[in-house]
Amino acid sequence: MPELPEVETIARHLAPMLTGQTIARVEVLWERTVAQPTLDAFRAALTAARVLEVGRRGKFIQAALSTGQTLLIHLRMSGKFVVSTNAPADDPHARLRLQLGNGTWVVYIDPRKFGRFYLVDDAREVTGVLGPEPLSADFTAEWLTAQLARRRGEIKRLLLDQRFIAGLGNIYVSEALWQAGIHPQRVAAGLTPAEVQRLHAAIVAVLHEAVSNGGTSLEDRQYVYPGGGLGQHQKHLRVYDRAGEHCPRCGYAVERIVQGQRSTYFCPVCQRQSPR
Repeated sequence: MPELPEVETIARHLAPMLTGQTIARVEVLWERTVAQPTLDAFRAALTAARVLEVGRRGKFIQAALSTGQTLLIHLRMSGKFVVSTNAPADDPHARLRLQLGNGTWVVYIDPRKFGRFYLVDDAREVTGVLGPEPLSADFTAEWLTAQLARRRGEIKRLLLDQRFIAGLGNIYVSEALWQAGIHPQRVAAGLTPAEVQRLHAAIVAVLHEAVSNGGTSLEDRQYVYPGGGLGQHQKHLRVYDRAGEHCPRCGYAVERIVQGQRSTYFCPVCQRQSPR
């Protein structure tokens, strides 16, 4: 599933293509792609609306419209966009198509059909449950310290909770915990003040680096830019998907465990179970 760096990259690519454009035509090819409102209301409200701004909240792409409404898009596992000035070719995985006033087609393709579109009067109807943005001024080491002090669960699982911090996912949580030298199964409340400081700095640094590299495109190539390009951060991952390889810090073999049905990658030497 695309995480904050991938969604941020896609939003940045879509912004110059969509901003200022009017949506001239709406084609929904698979009904359940639209989560809300009804299909008729979705088509009617979106047609003739002008896109004012494209951005991101957590793992959602969000577009502010001239109607006062907001279009929110969650790509989930396999969602991607193809943008073309030509009439779109038939694609069995195309789920929704928008034609802009300048003739450009924006096609949403989703083989696994998990992605969803929401057209809402207030974005907080959907995103209001999300935690703070980890690259915003609201995400401070002091905030993180206070929040972790009350949490008894494993730190890796907590960081994946979108209600706790928005936008983090399996790749970048594994990378941030490695960078901070924290074992993924440590109890959140048991982290020392120094460890929390390191974790905060690592989360911010890892995300900034991944955004600058255009996100991570793994071998399945499910994450691609609207223009078809690939992210490059997979070349810079330290532990994620590196089981059996040498830790770039100490040289010991990276290990893989499963937490909550998700793979976790870590170095058992650099990331010990007990604080140093």
